[in-house]
Amino acid sequence: MADPSSYRPKPGQIPDSPGVYKFRDEHRRVIYVGKAKSLRQRLANYFQDLANLHPRTRTMVTTAASVEWTVVSTEVEALQLEYSWIKEFDPRFNVKYRDDKSYPYLAVTMNEEFPRVQVMRGQKKKGVRYFGPYGHAWAIRDTVDLLLRVFPVRTCSAGVFKNAARTGRPCLLGYIGKCSAPCVGRVPAEEHRELAEEFCDFMAGRTGTYLRRLEKQMTDAAEEMEYERAARLRDDIEALKKAMEKNAVVLADATDADLIAVAEDELEAAVQIFHVRGGRVRGQRGWVTDKVEAVTTGDLVEHALQQLYGEEKGDSVPKEVLVPALPTPVEPVQEWLTERRGSNVSLRIPQRGDKKALMETVQRNALQSLALHKTKRASDLTTRSRALEEIADALDLDSAPLRIECYDISHLQGDDVVASMVVFEDGLQRKSEYRRFQIKGFEGQDDVRSMHEVITRRFRRYLAEKEKTGEWADGEGALTEEDGRPKRFAYPPQLVVVDGGQPQVAAAKKALDELGIDDIAVCGLAKRLEEVWLPEEDDPVVLPRTSEGLYLLQRVRDEAHRFAITYQRTKRAKRFRSSPLDDVPGLGETRKQALIKHFGSVKKLRSATIDQICEVPGIGRKTAETIAVALAQAAPAAPAVNTATGEIMGDEEDGAPESTAGSPEEPVTAGASDERRGQET
Repeated sequence: MADPSSYRPKPGQIPDSPGVYKFRDEHRRVIYVGKAKSLRQRLANYFQDLANLHPRTRTMVTTAASVEWTVVSTEVEALQLEYSWIKEFDPRFNVKYRDDKSYPYLAVTMNEEFPRVQVMRGQKKKGVRYFGPYGHAWAIRDTVDLLLRVFPVRTCSAGVFKNAARTGRPCLLGYIGKCSAPCVGRVPAEEHRELAEEFCDFMAGRTGTYLRRLEKQMTDAAEEMEYERAARLRDDIEALKKAMEKNAVVLADATDADLIAVAEDELEAAVQIFHVRGGRVRGQRGWVTDKVEAVTTGDLVEHALQQLYGEEKGDSVPKEVLVPALPTPVEPVQEWLTERRGSNVSLRIPQRGDKKALMETVQRNALQSLALHKTKRASDLTTRSRALEEIADALDLDSAPLRIECYDISHLQGDDVVASMVVFEDGLQRKSEYRRFQIKGFEGQDDVRSMHEVITRRFRRYLAEKEKTGEWADGEGALTEEDGRPKRFAYPPQLVVVDGGQPQVAAAKKALDELGIDDIAVCGLAKRLEEVWLPEEDDPVVLPRTSEGLYLLQRVRDEAHRFAITYQRTKRAKRFRSSPLDDVPGLGETRKQALIKHFGSVKKLRSATIDQICEVPGIGRKTAETIAVALAQAAPAAPAVNTATGEIMGDEEDGAPESTAGSPEEPVTAGASDERRGQET
């Protein structure tokens, strides 16, 4: 590990101008490439106190052994040179997008004498027109099969073409009218090229003019009583319309645009791109990347734009690029795109209308792509085993922690304080073992005391089960109920993970010490910098950014957070929906609803007489008297006040007013049904 001060440039050496810089390691390998509007200001940020640097940046500068730079004239030149160097040197600390698969394109080889329509993958070639990418190769073949009856362009390989020219006999497509058979001279090269150009125009979205022309030709043929020709033209029009229907119209006015969405977490990011041409989605692609450098969403967008358009020119760069966040600064990127297209390119965030709605669809695809990537990664046995071994090595455990329990505290400004316990066994969720806790020992907000209480209650139950059955006295049967279900707290974990830093870890360790438990490891995962904290340690353990162990700990922590916040919101919603009628013995939900429907609100019911209450169907006099007594004893809720006008708002609803306070926690995105799996303790 190098000391950055050992290779820090001397004051005044770094120019105050745009440029691109490279960090190299001790073996002279380029490990990071960056650009800057001012090289002096940007590089100075890397040579400050290491404690002030982001952990990923700190790892990079301590891995590097030298830095060098190249001055350029403009920020646009810096952007282009940065892309070229990243492509050339493949630096380990730069964000690098990798395709989650190889996408096929529909290609027309306009660089050949007789252009050919085919499916192509891989590197793009000069002089070839590309359309797509498509999700599947069969989607391209279906589209081409429909279009060949209208545009009978050659699709055969060079070998088949030469053999047909030698024998004077075309292939099957030539006989059935789906190829103009230039191989045997049925059409000259010029006419065949015109067919290929019309095919490209149609695929590029210029469909309206061509369809209108065919419709006019069909009408003229019918008027001239050339009914067979009119029928062929009719079938051609239907084939073209069917091909167009495969790509639904999503944007009006024949818009040409690319929409880019980003879904990210602390370690990875997924990018999804929809290619819209002529108002229709013509292609879709996606990437997943490791966030090996400290980047914002705008930075991820900038890297995606470089990846998309670094090798493109002309119409391959659309007039409009819609993104979730703009790079900073945005002007050089927009100028660079304009330069590559040869005309103005609009780079912006959609604010309303169809484009915003389509962007939301692209965003959902990005979220699904990231979730699918994580699921595949988590389901791999080799990866899970490596993650557990890395955790054991980092925390200095005797063996891999096959059972991990994680705890999280959730509340809303000190109200409805709850906790969650989630269980991972062999790196996989064990949802039947999840548990929920209500904090009972005190009122108010204190995450540290809450964590101490939860750990104490969980492991006190473990000790009680252990004392009852003995230490694995009767084998597995000692750990199950009579019906075969596992006892609630019978199994001890090898590792306890808490959501938080030093204070929460210390509270959990103190609880275990007070119970005399010394064979269970404890650690905490602090969300801000993803640092692992151990008891009685002043410095955290920083796992490598690409560590599978860190990825597993994050999954465990995030699942505990999700489960806790779901329970907390359920309790809050239940409290807000409570009513004085809930305390009336023998009054079920049906009769409560009948009372509210009859009177309109609890306030009006409270002021009603017993005789009036008896008028409600299903309510007898005795029940009416019980309701009247219960409502008289229940203190009415304080009236709500409109703080803007000072107006006192009447209680017109059946119970306490709904809270409008926003939750400070992040939203639950999945797994709400897991509430039924966890048991409240």
